[in-house]
Amino acid sequence: MRYLVCFDMDRVLVDHMSTWQYVYDRLEISNEEAFNLYNQGKLDEWDWLKMDLAMIKAAYPEITDLKMRELCQDTPLMQGMKACLQWILDEGHEIAIISGGMQETARDIACMFPSSEPWRRRWGGINRHRGCDTKFHVFTNGWLERNDGTVDDFGRYQVQMNGKGSIVKMLQRRLDIPKERTISIGDSAGDIGMFQESELSICFNPWDEKPVAIAKKTIRSRNLIDVLEVIKNHIKE
Repeated sequence: MRYLVCFDMDRVLVDHMSTWQYVYDRLEISNEEAFNLYNQGKLDEWDWLKMDLAMIKAAYPEITDLKMRELCQDTPLMQGMKACLQWILDEGHEIAIISGGMQETARDIACMFPSSEPWRRRWGGINRHRGCDTKFHVFTNGWLERNDGTVDDFGRYQVQMNGKGSIVKMLQRRLDIPKERTISIGDSAGDIGMFQESELSICFNPWDEKPVAIAKKTIRSRNLIDVLEVIKNHIKE
């Protein structure tokens, strides 16, 4: 029987606080102001995304789509990631990345696992490719490219902070996989929606204790092989 396995990306597939933060670090800027405004309820997610993009463009006025993709390169990946994801695919299961993180990093991860199908535009597909499609379903945020190659003021906004559960439910319907065969892995309160739509929820490398209280399993390590062992045991039951 096929399972649907949903992964958050930042601090889960990526061994960094966030893929956005990785870009900020490389540009030597901070989004602390926007982060604090959001936490105070003075900024919604859409405006937070626009504010962050404005901050990046202020630090690098001529920034292009190509430069943004270069800034995402070499984002550190979590130990055991490739082995964990490859086993899930080899067993015939479905993988989704559902994250508010940068689309370029998610694309790079997804492209490590190409399908035999030619690339096409699809729901949950990648926006750039290497000649073929990926076996993954990818939902992320990030930036948009203008016709002249520069970065737009408005961002790519596919994943709401508290809306991941809705994406999981849509995937379940489209793939004909029920909640009873859904597994989700995340690290923060933003992943609770995924946890609630999954039979097995794994809080991996917890950001705080909020998701720990909801998740069925908690793994306080930074090695996805530990997650894989829990997944294997669950599927065998």
